[in-house]
Amino acid sequence: MHIPVLLKEVIENFTLKEGDTVIDATINTGGHAKEFCKLIGEKGTLIGIDLDQDALDEASKILENEKCKKVLEQNNFRNLDEVLKKENIEKVDAVLLDLGFSSDQMDESGRGFSFQRNEPLLMTLKKNPTEEDLTAKEIVNNWEEENIADVIYGYGEEKFSRQIARKIVEMRKEKPFETTQDLVGAIEKAVPNWYKHKEIHFATKTFQALRITVNDEIKALKEGLVKGIEALNEDGRMAVISFHSIEDRAVKQFFNSKKQDGVGKVITKKPITPSAEEVKDNPRSRSAKLRVFQKN
Repeated sequence: MHIPVLLKEVIENFTLKEGDTVIDATINTGGHAKEFCKLIGEKGTLIGIDLDQDALDEASKILENEKCKKVLEQNNFRNLDEVLKKENIEKVDAVLLDLGFSSDQMDESGRGFSFQRNEPLLMTLKKNPTEEDLTAKEIVNNWEEENIADVIYGYGEEKFSRQIARKIVEMRKEKPFETTQDLVGAIEKAVPNWYKHKEIHFATKTFQALRITVNDEIKALKEGLVKGIEALNEDGRMAVISFHSIEDRAVKQFFNSKKQDGVGKVITKKPITPSAEEVKDNPRSRSAKLRVFQKN
């Protein structure tokens, strides 16, 4: 079961009332959405978007007894304008982007998101990728060493990116990479011993970088931010929960630029982070940061 992160803090910052329209642009299994429905009531509308059909099916079950009008759509939040157009909805009162990966996606997808399991090296949010879809396997087996290093450094902020890329290219000459454990083995050989005993697993940043690249996450985020702000009513609010510095930086810069353009104001001077109690109950929440913007 995926536990919604910073739930209380999101609710406090949204100030939802009966009859409001809310977009949960990464609905996942519906943890935040369930609380939104309670607040907006039967006159309110919840629009839930997710790329993962399994997550939408789960959300549908969780929201079954909620009285609000529910629209669940399999799509990327970068296309939220298309979803609104399809539903003949012009403006909304709140937009949430929770950029976290669900624990279910991490643990049970079978698509190679976790370095703790041995799974095919896909890392696609799509359940059944086509031949045209980029996968982690294609990157590590076919891309140039320099490009692999750039991705691992740029999207993982991995200090040993060059060494890891070199080792990947060296090892793929012997045998192509097929599984997550093949890749973990290459990373382990590339990094120094002391790096293997840090609190954060030595493969974390490389896996993050590949996942971001495969799913075009940063570009999608930037597009989703633009469309989310455009969709808001006057005084409407957008909340974004990010989980690593690259995402958080993009959100911070975007909100600040919109403030300078006179579009609205930044509600969170500093990002809101989980309480010690929440981190204890849900360790995966530890890196979460919430930023909120209000449209004029």
